[in-house]
This record gives sequence, structure tokens and C-alpha cells, in this order.
Amino acid sequence: MAENRASVYGEGVPCWVDARLPDVAAGERFYGELFGWTFEEAHGDFRWARLDGEPVAALAQKTDGRMPSVWTVYFATPDAEALMRRVLAAGGQLVMAPTPLGTLGTAAQAADPEGAVFGLWQPGGHRGFGRRHEPGGFVWVELYARDTTAVNTFYGGLFRDALFGEGAEPDFGRAPVSGVFPAEMPPHFLVHFRVEDCEAVLGRVQRLGGRVRVPPFETSYGTVAVVSDNQGASFAVLQR
Repeated sequence: MAENRASVYGEGVPCWVDARLPDVAAGERFYGELFGWTFEEAHGDFRWARLDGEPVAALAQKTDGRMPSVWTVYFATPDAEALMRRVLAAGGQLVMAPTPLGTLGTAAQAADPEGAVFGLWQPGGHRGFGRRHEPGGFVWVELYARDTTAVNTFYGGLFRDALFGEGAEPDFGRAPVSGVFPAEMPPHFLVHFRVEDCEAVLGRVQRLGGRVRVPPFETSYGTVAVVSDNQGASFAVLQR
């Protein structure tokens, strides 16, 4: 497994996650109690979430009430503009053009050919996760797709070294959406946070006003349950 404390991520490695929420203060209370995160100002309306002082995620105000409250995963790249051109050439779509965020870096968002939205992060002063693979931190992202062969071709073309290169230890899986969710569920990325005791965490989620969407089930990478926070943003918890 890769180091928990990471400063540099190769292209195609999940390096950051954020959530857009209607009420950021309520999100801070929920995730602070659930995972032990602390919070501070980052850039604009973004708030850093920290675990033992290291950045692990960000929360931000949702500016359009028509949009869902969601967690977004960002894949590292040294050149967001060039990677976006490759995304478009491979049949993906532009969601948000590469946008500098002060001295932190450049963010962009795209959708794959099935419509699943993901982010790109070109680092500046902010490299990405300061901690991962630890309880309370990012550990995995699963893409639930309609056609896993097609998405493997799409992401394999974009991120071949990260997914299939020598020594690759990807934190990124692909699975049929119908294996876990109703068949009508749109393709989407599901961010996973590591926990030590899945059942205990599910109890905390419910006490904090969240919901258990999918009870615990076994995967090749651990025991997973799908939940949503007290504002409807879904994520998964993973016990290894």
C-alpha cells in the first residue's frame, strides 16, 4: 500500500476530494464528529478538513440549489489543459474548464462517456491529500458504470500508468452499477473513507442525521457500506 502521508501524486492517481453542501457549518459538525476532522479557511468558499493537522478533504458552499449535494474525486495531473483535451478526444465531456485557484493549483471537472463526473487537479501549493488510507481519510473510489469494459478502455487510455503500470497500486475501482444500486441509478463515482469499525460508524451516521443507503457488503478490498450525510451527499465507508 502507498504511504499514508503523501506529497506527490502521479497522473491519474486520486489525490483530492471535496463536497459541495447547502450548509457548510452543518457539514463541519457532521464530519467533525464522524471522522474527527477539524476545519479552517482554504480558498474562496472552500474549507479545509484536516486529520491530525493534515489536509484530507474540503467542504464548500453549494451555489446552485438545483445541483445535487455530492462528493467529487480529483485525479492528479501535471497539466489540466492537456488532460482535458485528451478527455474530450476520448469521448468525455467538459463540466468545468481548468480554473486556477490562487496559488493552490488548477481545478477542472469532466464527465466520462457515461456521464460520471470527476475532477482534475494540477497542483500548485496544494499537492493533495496529506493523509490517506488511515481511519477518517480517503482510501478508495469506485466508479459504478453501466459498461465496465467501455470505462476501462476510457480510463485506461487516460491513466494507463496509474492503473496498469509497473508497481501501480490504484485506489480506483470499476464495477457495474447494478451490482450494488438499482439499475436505473446513473453511473457515478463513490468516494470511500476508511473506518476501523463499519457497524459503529453506521450508528454514528444515523445519530448525526445521516442515512444508511446500502448495508455492509463484502468486496475484494474490504467491507463497504454506502451512506449519506445529513444533507444528502453520499459516500462509502470501508473497513479493511
